[in-house]
Amino acid sequence: MDSLQENTTTPTTLTSKYSNRVLIKTIVEPIDGGNSLLEERIIIGGWVKSSKEVKKEPLPPPPPTDDHGPAMASSGPKEKDVSCVEILQSRIPFFRTIIRVLAGTAGGANNYPLRDKLESIIPKPPPPPSTLFLQVSDGSCVASLQVVVESAMASPSTLLPTGTCIWVEGTLKKPSMDGKHAFELRAQKILHVGKVDQDKYPLSRKRLPLDTLRDSAHFRPRTTTVASVMRIRNALTFASHTFFQNNGFLYVQVPVITTTDSEGFSEKFQVTTLIDKADKEDQNTASVEGVSLDVVKSAIKEKSNIVEELKRSDSNKEALVAALQDLQKANELASQLEAREKSNKANICEDFFSCQAYLTVSGRLHLESYACALGNVYSFGPRFRAVKSQSPKCVADMWMVEVEMAFSQLEDAMNCAEDYFKFLCKWVVENCPQDMEFVSKRIDKSIIGRLQSIISTSSEKVTYTEAVRVLEKVTEKAFEIKLEWGIALTTEHLSYLADEIYKGPVIIYDYPKAAKPFYARLNDDGKTVAAFDMVLPKVGRLITGNQNEERIDMLAERIKKLGLAREQYEWYMDLRRHGSVKHSGFCLGFDLMLLYTTGLTDVRDVIPFPTSFGKANN
Repeated sequence: MDSLQENTTTPTTLTSKYSNRVLIKTIVEPIDGGNSLLEERIIIGGWVKSSKEVKKEPLPPPPPTDDHGPAMASSGPKEKDVSCVEILQSRIPFFRTIIRVLAGTAGGANNYPLRDKLESIIPKPPPPPSTLFLQVSDGSCVASLQVVVESAMASPSTLLPTGTCIWVEGTLKKPSMDGKHAFELRAQKILHVGKVDQDKYPLSRKRLPLDTLRDSAHFRPRTTTVASVMRIRNALTFASHTFFQNNGFLYVQVPVITTTDSEGFSEKFQVTTLIDKADKEDQNTASVEGVSLDVVKSAIKEKSNIVEELKRSDSNKEALVAALQDLQKANELASQLEAREKSNKANICEDFFSCQAYLTVSGRLHLESYACALGNVYSFGPRFRAVKSQSPKCVADMWMVEVEMAFSQLEDAMNCAEDYFKFLCKWVVENCPQDMEFVSKRIDKSIIGRLQSIISTSSEKVTYTEAVRVLEKVTEKAFEIKLEWGIALTTEHLSYLADEIYKGPVIIYDYPKAAKPFYARLNDDGKTVAAFDMVLPKVGRLITGNQNEERIDMLAERIKKLGLAREQYEWYMDLRRHGSVKHSGFCLGFDLMLLYTTGLTDVRDVIPFPTSFGKANN
């Protein structure tokens, strides 16, 4: 029981429960302005963000004395007693002069070893005393705390460098000098110092650009911008769980490794333990990477027809020779591909899972199985796409919030998605005021006003067909991809709708069936599906969702028509065979939501350790 007793020396509301230190946030951001802590002795820990050293005036020399007694009498006030050490230190320059003279007469002007030996006997004068002013941050808030340390407690060269970790005990007081700080901690005891190699520490330079900081992902949370973004990320994570838990959803973890292509023909990362064996195989297979056997066989058929035509005509024998050589190369390539396919099928039984497995692209199919048993469920985690893109809004692994609701239809999913989005906007404004104020000043001045307007207004809702009609009327901009009904709206199309036409969030629904995944429910017109996207200014598509196809015959037809491997989806179709129900859901790009709430433009700046095409540092 004793180990569970509250700490009586420091209030538990202020002290971190597991490290016996006071968070700087509780000093600089309390309701009472921190005055309740004045004159209290506390412990804080953090990292030096900036520092300065103020030299003190040197001590006056001791009063003169005669050769036979105490200091000469003075008519003024009594002088302070002077210690033997202070007297000795005041005579050090005199002693050094004598040593130089003696060393010079004893061994000549160049007798440096003797001089050094004699000088080493006399102690060097201590550096002049100084006061160190350290701006210390512990990551709990935007503001830092000024810590005042006397140089007698620790070497200034150890404490002053940016990035130094300091754990210190002292008394909280009003600042000794006017400035922006309401408080300062007068250090009385240094408990720990984590030194920094200033020449190698990447944050020694001030105001590094965000793209440079990406190369130091392990250090960048010590910067004010990235720290604020991570606190906002934490708040949005908590808000997500709060919203769904308050609305009766159950949290379900879906698998990261799966045998199912959740969207059909998506770019997947394959999971295998056979990579070492593959390296030892015939290196000729490296030359056929990315080439389809079906494409090669089709090319062989065309080349054979060309050869037959040239054989019937004797007019160009050189062309016939070239065509025969081309056909031979195509046949060799086909042989290599066939051999590789046979080898892969033979080797797959030796793999860890004895079948092809992938990092999941989406967890919605697995989440459906729990929605069809538990009602409303959600999941939150990383999803992986092997997209070879340098887009600032796409990396290899992005976090998604996925939702599935039983007994619901498209309109229910759209309403839930909009309510969730508004809840996030309201939460971050109300619960992260200092961080939002910082990103507003540093990144996007309009961000707080934009979020507040979201809370009080509703999103525009238009059908895909209406969106196409609106875009077709645009004359001041030429889109890269020609717009016609049936194509998937590109990022350029969606951005123009949100940024220029509706100037706010817009929900587009009833897409052509070819533009959405196979599991989206077919509408009565036979051409569109019950699917939607929520598109935001500057960010693009944030939420995508749909009503799922609950009719097994319709689902089977879609799988067959798209040429998907039906055996992958037998378990998914079982949900329709046994107790099928109308259900719908959506997924929100969590990292994109961070872009919207912070005003940043690249997801690599809002993900702790981003991995993208051609880059994986940590």
